[in-house]
Amino acid sequence: MLIRAYSSVWMIGGFSFIIYMGHLYIWALIVVIQIFMARELFSLLRRSNEERQLPGFRLLNWHFFFTAMLFTYGHFLTQQLVNTVTSDKLLCQLVSGLIKYQMFICYFLYIAGFVWFILTLKKKMYRYQFSQFAWTHMILLMVFVQSAFTVANIFEGIFWFLLPASLIIINDIAAYFFGFFFGRTPLIKLSPKKTWEGFIGASVTTLLSAFVLANIMGHFQWLTCPRKDLSTGWLHCDPGPLFKPEYFSLPALMHQWFPWKEVAILPVQCHALAFGLFASIIAPFGGFFASGFKRAFKLKDFGDSIPGHGGITDRMDCQMVMAVFAYIYHQSFVMPPSFSVEMFLDQILRNLTIEEQQLLYEQLGNFFQARQLLQA
Repeated sequence: MLIRAYSSVWMIGGFSFIIYMGHLYIWALIVVIQIFMARELFSLLRRSNEERQLPGFRLLNWHFFFTAMLFTYGHFLTQQLVNTVTSDKLLCQLVSGLIKYQMFICYFLYIAGFVWFILTLKKKMYRYQFSQFAWTHMILLMVFVQSAFTVANIFEGIFWFLLPASLIIINDIAAYFFGFFFGRTPLIKLSPKKTWEGFIGASVTTLLSAFVLANIMGHFQWLTCPRKDLSTGWLHCDPGPLFKPEYFSLPALMHQWFPWKEVAILPVQCHALAFGLFASIIAPFGGFFASGFKRAFKLKDFGDSIPGHGGITDRMDCQMVMAVFAYIYHQSFVMPPSFSVEMFLDQILRNLTIEEQQLLYEQLGNFFQARQLLQA
């Protein structure tokens, strides 16, 4: 427990520093985590005897990995990059070209890897090679689908990444301590060490933490403002109604126990309760899935990257489930279904060439001149 606590302190400290550094550094952290997860999962089904007969086969796995990374993040990050380099015509044209041909480039790289795989097929090794090919694609699906949602959450506002991630960490720590000190009743056969006492204690702790943390985080624009480019400067924005306090009067009967007559609650705290409920009840099933997977292959942990915790994958199983829910919930219940001038301008900058933008500008000028003449 001491080793695990010591590692947790270092991880939380490093995580807090990355949050302070900003959106781009958080995305870099996600990439590093993906690389470690891929390395652990690629090594899971490796057989040394077969690997010695297939030189360069492991390199092919990483080729598919970085192709998937380019496909997943290429379009998203180049869109952000357009907003960063709009003042330079040459860079803007270059980035616009990358956006236009990004899908073709990724497809060409994938086909190159596919041809590479076919050319390296070796007699008596077909079964192993095709099983590794399928395993590689399953890893890419597991790692990149969830991570793409995570990065989208980051640029919508660090709040929508930090709160769900924090709730998973809190739930994991609370479940460990409640189970360690009070656990008596087994919860699920896949994880014999998981207990009902730990599960219930962690659920209550996570719900309370969600409500409190949402109020604390909601007061910092650095966490609530969305990032529309790849700069690292300070953010200023209108926090919106979700992050503006609403005041509620306490019943007269409660005045004798509490010194306040009214309390201020951020509307986002109600959404945070939904995150807390999912993090405490549904997200742990990501951990149960990972436990079942390890049992199937007779493994204790996916790796040994973190002392006392196992591998990076052991700590990210629930986070991946939570990231998808956070993105879908934000898009469904939080994101306003309205169009703004900034959105239209953003689409113009992303999808029109410089010449097309100039033509649009001239046509709008002619339209407004004709409108002024009619009014005169």
